[in-house]
Amino acid sequence: MPELPEVETVMRGMRVHLEGHTISSASTHHTGLRWPFPPGLAQALEGRRINGFARRGKYILITLSGGMVVVLHLGMSGRVLLSRPTEAERAAPPALHEHLVIETGEGARCGLVDPRRFGMVDLVPAAGVEGHRLLAGMGPEPLGNRFDGPWLAAKGRGRRTSIKALLLDQRVVAGLGNIYVSEALFRARIHPARAAGEISAAEYDELATEVRAVLEEAIAAGGSSLRDYVQPDGELGYFQHAWRVYGREGLGCPDCPGPPACDGVERITQSGRSSFFCPRLQEA
Repeated sequence: MPELPEVETVMRGMRVHLEGHTISSASTHHTGLRWPFPPGLAQALEGRRINGFARRGKYILITLSGGMVVVLHLGMSGRVLLSRPTEAERAAPPALHEHLVIETGEGARCGLVDPRRFGMVDLVPAAGVEGHRLLAGMGPEPLGNRFDGPWLAAKGRGRRTSIKALLLDQRVVAGLGNIYVSEALFRARIHPARAAGEISAAEYDELATEVRAVLEEAIAAGGSSLRDYVQPDGELGYFQHAWRVYGREGLGCPDCPGPPACDGVERITQSGRSSFFCPRLQEA
């Protein structure tokens, strides 16, 4: 699933390509994705100006004229295709698994492709977007001012749940996913299975710093590419080349002092998800 840096990258690409444009036509090619499209979605989009873009957790928010907002989630395999098609290309049928197409009077085209159909699109009044059923109750943005060590420490105080589970709880912090949680915990030298209530205040300060750092680095690198994910311009992200532990089971830990080095990165399963860590630097 695209994680926060990937969603941020897509959102920024859409902003460059579409902000300030007026939607001249819109079309849907299936009844919906994970949930049905709002009734009359295509007709409701046509004629509206695209005023701006934002991200909330892993959701992209597209602000339109007339006080409406499109809420978009890419799901497991969603991609956004941005182009400036020729007249002949405009007449071509939609791409395979392309469920929503938007064209603007300025010549831009935006297509939402989602083979697995786990994504979602909704259209809601701007005044109520924060109370949307999928956004209400979300924690602070990990790159925002509200997120820091004391916030995490307060949320983890007295809890027996693992620190990894705490970080993946969208009510604690919005948008974090499996890859970047594993990377941040490694950088902070915290074992993913440690109880949240046993983490010290100093460790939480370091962890918050590393969460922010790894996300910023991944965004700068254009997001990580995992199978279906590509940037809106078609280029692959490359932060996966900087992963230190994720997906590196059995490989040497890049930060372990030696000789002797550790036996390599290990993997455990937590709530059905793989966690990668160095047993030497991240003691349980």
